[in-house]
Amino acid sequence: MKYKPKQPPEDNRPPVANAQVQFDSIYADDDLLVVGKPAGLVTQPGLGHVKDTLLNGVFARYGHPLRQLGARRDWGLLHRLDRQTSGLLVMALRPRAYDALREDFEHRRLDKQYLAIVAGRPDPAQGVVQARLKEIQADKKKVIISRSGEEAISAYQVLSVSASAALVEVRIKTGRLHQIRAHMMFLGTPVLGDDLYVPDGMSQGKMPKVPRLCLHAWKLGFKHPVAHNWREFIQVPPPDFLAVLRRLDLTLPAESA
Repeated sequence: MKYKPKQPPEDNRPPVANAQVQFDSIYADDDLLVVGKPAGLVTQPGLGHVKDTLLNGVFARYGHPLRQLGARRDWGLLHRLDRQTSGLLVMALRPRAYDALREDFEHRRLDKQYLAIVAGRPDPAQGVVQARLKEIQADKKKVIISRSGEEAISAYQVLSVSASAALVEVRIKTGRLHQIRAHMMFLGTPVLGDDLYVPDGMSQGKMPKVPRLCLHAWKLGFKHPVAHNWREFIQVPPPDFLAVLRRLDLTLPAESA
């Protein structure tokens, strides 16, 4: 079924352009762009973040085509990353590109791979987590493992191990809130720097201290909505992520380092 744009919200004013917001421009053509979001940057405007998000920064460079897409097509935004997660995002610049990519997202036709530095090491070293996730509202919005939750599937593979931690590549089949963080906690190997899902007892001296959530969206593959050929992008983790790898005696695959 062809994707139909949603009705615009009551407040359909475009985001404020802000050239001070920094992000990496990975790829751009007439139909779409791929950007790299830094850790600590909110993806889109919301409560408490009106002018200082990734979308504000992208509007400073691509405001005209994004305004043409409008609120009913989310100003070109197709997916999001948690504030403390870094890595790749694809955005549309034209309606036909947005509609085609939105349909591919809904049918899970994209390939999204993440790198996570976790405490301990997952056992087995390769597997699939199929634990349903339900959103709840506590002090902060989060998810819990629940049979009444939505389907959530994460395939993982350990890439490197050390005495206290492991580097894990995770390919997500679904895109639930905090999916990787919740699934790694489910395995008993929480993502380092996660202050939302790690039990208090585990955080007391049992996890290496790190400057950020150690989660990075490093590979993104999809069919180009107009050229119809498969495109793959990779972004090596930023220096702060790599510094944690070195400190914990972990390594990236040789072809990616």
